[in-house]
Amino acid sequence: MAEFSLATWPRTGTFASVLLTCQSGFETLLARELTELHGMTVAEKGPGWVRAGPGGQAGQDLAFPLLSFREPVEVRGDSVNALAARVAEFFLGSLRGERIDSAWPSVWLGPQEIVGLGRRISAVEAAWGELLKKKLSRVAKLAVADVPRGVGPARGLFVFFADFGRAFVAREAFVPGQRRMADDELAPSRSYLKVEEAYIVLGREPAAGETVCDLGAAPGGWSYSAAKRGARVVAIDNGPLKGGALGHPQIAHRCEDAFRFAPRDGETFDWLFCDMLEEPHHVLQHIVTPWLARGWCRRFVVNLKFGRVDPIALLRELRATDSPFIGYARDARIRQLYHDREEFTVVGNVSGR
Repeated sequence: MAEFSLATWPRTGTFASVLLTCQSGFETLLARELTELHGMTVAEKGPGWVRAGPGGQAGQDLAFPLLSFREPVEVRGDSVNALAARVAEFFLGSLRGERIDSAWPSVWLGPQEIVGLGRRISAVEAAWGELLKKKLSRVAKLAVADVPRGVGPARGLFVFFADFGRAFVAREAFVPGQRRMADDELAPSRSYLKVEEAYIVLGREPAAGETVCDLGAAPGGWSYSAAKRGARVVAIDNGPLKGGALGHPQIAHRCEDAFRFAPRDGETFDWLFCDMLEEPHHVLQHIVTPWLARGWCRRFVVNLKFGRVDPIALLRELRATDSPFIGYARDARIRQLYHDREEFTVVGNVSGR
């Protein structure tokens, strides 16, 4: 496949158009993030998606998108075969001068809220696949029906259906890292899925022998996630641990106030975990700032609830020059994860650690 590096998807670059998907119900917040924080123009939106441009600044550092289509092309059709033909025409035309020798993503999406649309998408995808096999059987065999794992640009085919007769297609997309994770029957809470997903966004997970401090640990989903990888966890919470975290040999549970806990002199944890039902500014002031400023951890996964604050104002604060994530961390990433609700998850590495 032709090379497609991060340089071809700049951190801030002007695109003619971009289509971004998000969790259903958060389209208005995504639109506000684009317009108020990134100077983009929203063209239209629907359940789980926003189309922006032209002339806006499309950046990688966005919180709400689950996937970003670069310069999508609209196709229409009244039938399955007509839509499949339009997609095939676009894809085959875009292949001129390009050789595909390795696996490539073929991603077909649409709003789950539109009853029956999923069956329509599957039918068009199947018809398109048959057309591709007839034209380029070798290329068809290399298609992978999944969003690439990790964070970064991807080249393949990305299709998003706005309704039964209208879709947007693109060859290039930016993958922010969010994805649905597999559950573990021993995990004591659903929050386990959030930290598993956060590892992908960060590009690293706890390793055997590393140390983790989990503030507000109960019932222990995040602690269990790290412990099952062989990390040694100090779980701080006055509440009880449950499930696979209860009695785990790699987890030391301390019944203490997470806001008052501090490492011993000279002690540095490899990881700080923090997922607490607290006002986000309280967490930033009393946990994030001291832990990052004093170098008590090397990397972090922090969850901030925005249900009672303006999330766009919070995003602006998190990215401001006086934010602890900007002042003390490098490459901090702020995301609304697939498994998040009214919350942001922030991951990063502490500068100099």
